Amino acid sequence: MPNQELSLSPSPAPLARIMRSGRIVVCPIDEALLMVIGAGGPLADQLPVEIDEEPATQAIAAIIGWRLSAPQASATHGFAALIPVDRTRGMPATLRFGKEGGGKRYIVAPRTVSAGDVAAMLKELAGPQVVHVLGRLVDVLMKPPLDPRKLTAITALLKAGTAKDGYIELLGESHDDAIALKGWANDIAAGVSRAIIRAENASVAECSIAVFPRNDAPEDAVGFLGLLSADDLPRARDIQGIFYRGRGAWRYAPVHERKFVAGPLETPGHLRAILLQSQSSPQVLLRLREAANGFDGTETISSLPVPVRLGVDALYQGDEGAFLISGWMLDPDDHVQSVRLRRGRAGARLDGAWTRTERLDVEEAFVDRPEFKGAISGHRRSHGFIAFADGLVGDPAAPLHLEITLRDSRRAYMPLHPTRLSARHSALRLLNAIDPTSWALPDIVDRQIVPFITAARTDAPTIETVIDIGRFGEAVGAAILVAVGAAEEDFAALLGLLALDPHTRQAPIVLVLQSEQFRRRAAGIRQLAEFYRLPMRLLSVEGSGDASDLARTAARAIDNETVILLSASLTPANPGWYQTLVANYETKSGSIISPTLAYEDHSIRWAGSSSLDRADHLQSSRYAGYPVGAVNRLKLTRVATASLECCIMPRKALLDDTGPSPAYLGASLNGLDLALRLSRRGYESYWLPALQMLGSDEASGAVSAATARYVERVDQTLFRGRWMQTVETENTTHNEVSA
Repeated sequence: MPNQELSLSPSPAPLARIMRSGRIVVCPIDEALLMVIGAGGPLADQLPVEIDEEPATQAIAAIIGWRLSAPQASATHGFAALIPVDRTRGMPATLRFGKEGGGKRYIVAPRTVSAGDVAAMLKELAGPQVVHVLGRLVDVLMKPPLDPRKLTAITALLKAGTAKDGYIELLGESHDDAIALKGWANDIAAGVSRAIIRAENASVAECSIAVFPRNDAPEDAVGFLGLLSADDLPRARDIQGIFYRGRGAWRYAPVHERKFVAGPLETPGHLRAILLQSQSSPQVLLRLREAANGFDGTETISSLPVPVRLGVDALYQGDEGAFLISGWMLDPDDHVQSVRLRRGRAGARLDGAWTRTERLDVEEAFVDRPEFKGAISGHRRSHGFIAFADGLVGDPAAPLHLEITLRDSRRAYMPLHPTRLSARHSALRLLNAIDPTSWALPDIVDRQIVPFITAARTDAPTIETVIDIGRFGEAVGAAILVAVGAAEEDFAALLGLLALDPHTRQAPIVLVLQSEQFRRRAAGIRQLAEFYRLPMRLLSVEGSGDASDLARTAARAIDNETVILLSASLTPANPGWYQTLVANYETKSGSIISPTLAYEDHSIRWAGSSSLDRADHLQSSRYAGYPVGAVNRLKLTRVATASLECCIMPRKALLDDTGPSPAYLGASLNGLDLALRLSRRGYESYWLPALQMLGSDEASGAVSAATARYVERVDQTLFRGRWMQTVETENTTHNEVSA
């Protein structure tokens, strides 16, 4: 096939003038390498070069020489040389090729030239030998290290003196750092080599080529399958062609104008269709076989000819590429080498850090199947797994899938469709699905659930709906803000008590619910409020976690400067409680005041919090378990933190930016976390012993009673991670100051 030269750079000044009388031209490649063009006698492939007549500055030059088509007495051969130099000393004025005391001295032309100019000069000097000369120059330049400036020079040389050879007809994207190629060419050779990818920015890739017969290609041409592998590949659709080392010289295979770009799910099928006809080295065929065995969107684990099966019960997607997955894998003969969760080019290995759980149901489901008979012994029942995976960032539209790799290198896949929930709801769902008597639960909590929640981003909830009932706009005084948690369904009695109290009946009441509860309960709440003639604002909040989040969000929807937070699960034990709170707040304006929280048997549940002084001492509630009568005559007392289940406080405190907080599963430590952050913002906290609220601290209805202790374990771990280092630092600082 005839060679077709690519366009040349503009022709430089006539060579006869530039290279007369032993002059050479220089092209700087980078800060440490020069390319020079000259003419003279024949030179060896490698020679020492003396720079500026200084013997101490010798360098070894790589030289490519050729016989001139029109030799002269003073110049029978042309040459191109690559010389390592220290350009911090400036451009050299002379170069002497040969051993010390002899050799040929050349004067460096004052004007440097570009790589494109060099290519044009070489075409004039070397004539029909230019392809060979440029190819050898590129071979030397391709040796590492290969920086962007070297690559720019290489590309300029290849554009000027490389012949077109064939076309690339198909470009295939993949889930790995590789791009598949299919086309035809005359001079392409099977094997592995380095190629230059021509795109908006040129790049270097390892090119694995296999060839196959093609009846539709020109005479003497062959079809080829290829894989381009590199860390920084351009998009397949942006590739214009590749420069590759053919059997005799560098060649250029452009991308056909009617190219087909296959997506990651389509590429394996295109490779499988040709692979059996292809020939290459075992290394290349293995790579192509792995690519042909890539994920194409179908489930292939169930069709494996070995006793390996896998299933996924739940997959929850959090933020920033974090996932929590629960499933099972039956592999009685240890065929599986690794299990990965993958999305596009990102992946996370699961089997290195997952928690295995007993799954007798899996064993029973497969024990009678022919491929598993004799393999299942009954002694290994830890077929279940729960795993946290993160780092799967990238294209969110890329298909998510599990990839298992067998010990014989075969791979199989399972497409996945994650459930998108908040980290809190995902963790609660998973905990409820696990047998609470499982020996693996502590490990699941510590190594899977806590890291998943820690990796989550806590987005601010948003107000979805606002409904005013009665004369809410005319009501004055401290607003009673009732935040209804997910498990607090029966709060009609509280509304009745608020209606019976002459002070609370006139106060503005703000009832805030999560959006799902709001849709179910809004009509009934409106009827109750209208029946009791309560001035009420009903709020629906989307994306909230618990009562503390609801309260902070609701504060944005009211104008009252003072609010009373009241959990929907509490019942006032004292008449006139509203006025008592307001009167005490007027003496401590801008502070946070909480009453005693007691059980229904009037024993104390919370009566002020002391400081956090030890890493294993989360909250010290003084007088816990004492009868209420032991403290109800005490005066208003300063404490470390108030209880946000019931307190009076400035609305501004709820609106302040107090920094990020973990996504706690329960309400207790989330409230304490917020109370601590408010305390560090300068809000003083007080306990009012004379006033009591009745209610329990039973587990949230979001989890079973048996699982509640693991919810508490999660929250305590998150709380310690958030606060204990701060507390220990403060204690150390205090001790140093005291000393």
